[in-house]
Amino acid sequence: MAKKKRTSQPSSSKADQEQLTIADTLGDDILLQLKEAKKQLTDKEQSELEAERERKRKERIEREKNKSFAELLDEYGDKGSKY
Repeated sequence: MAKKKRTSQPSSSKADQEQLTIADTLGDDILLQLKEAKKQLTDKEQSELEAERERKRKERIEREKNKSFAELLDEYGDKGSKY
């Protein structure tokens, strides 16, 4: 006859009752401070990203402005109108 396998099931009902989240263990004031710090960091990252985009845009405009006639001719060639 085939033997039945026994599966051990841990007593999870006690573990579920004792399990707490980080928000439960921390005080409300500390949780608010952490959320505010996260918001400040994301705002700072966003402003740095925007500043980097603006800097790159200005550099691109400056490079275009400082191109010589030969560079412009090589880049655009005969694409322009003849008039």
